[in-house]
Amino acid sequence: MTAGEYIVHHLTHLQSSKPGGVADLSVFNFDSLFFSIALGVLGCWLMWLAARKATSGVPGRFQAAVEILVEVVDQQAKGIVHNAESRKFVAPLALTIFLWIFLLNAMDLLPVDLLPAIWGQIHGDPHHAYLRVVPTADLSVAMGFSVTVLLICLYYNIKIKGLGGWVHELFTAPFGNHWALYPFNFAMQMIEFVAKTVSHGMRLFGNMYAGELIFLLIALMGGAWTLSATGILLALGHIIAGTAWAIFHILIITLQAFVFMMLTLVYVGQAHDHH
Repeated sequence: MTAGEYIVHHLTHLQSSKPGGVADLSVFNFDSLFFSIALGVLGCWLMWLAARKATSGVPGRFQAAVEILVEVVDQQAKGIVHNAESRKFVAPLALTIFLWIFLLNAMDLLPVDLLPAIWGQIHGDPHHAYLRVVPTADLSVAMGFSVTVLLICLYYNIKIKGLGGWVHELFTAPFGNHWALYPFNFAMQMIEFVAKTVSHGMRLFGNMYAGELIFLLIALMGGAWTLSATGILLALGHIIAGTAWAIFHILIITLQAFVFMMLTLVYVGQAHDHH
């Protein structure tokens, strides 16, 4: 297998069928669905475990870490979403988003060949057993998150302002309430919704896809080692670069989860604002 074939193999999803075109909606990325659901369940179990073992005395490390996380998210929610009733849903939503995306991103820290190799042995055909283990490096997952946030924002726009008030805002903001400005206001509102949604998902996808690709390139260095000076240098480079990138990537996966959570709070907060 050449380097190009290796990368293409690792960037191919386990799918329900081969896509017949760009708009083929019969294809599902089963690997992204499986890991997203499994890690979502894991995240819920961890939170349930923390709540179940919570004590009023001196907390253990796990309880302390969860309490700090919950408090940080709650403070961010209070600073952005000023409606106390909305925060009863929005704050837990932000916590769920952060934890879920963090767990999805953290799959990038596993050795790139570990789970695909295991799946290849189970499948019985390693060369055609495709498996991608980082769901947020799948555009459909990242955009699924952002579209869900958009739907929540639309819900709060209607809940807070009323259907009539929101429709009025669509045609009167940001340029003013004049019939000649209605088309321009509406166009700007639609552009804003689309731009926020696309950039929200694409930011997460782009960063995680790039990180996954770098791990694959580092893995190729290790796979090219031989009993020669160049081969030994490649093996050392593989170890050093892989370790350094993994350590740095811990910051990236945390930051991307935090940024996605914060933008969610900002967009929901904006849905509460009247223009």
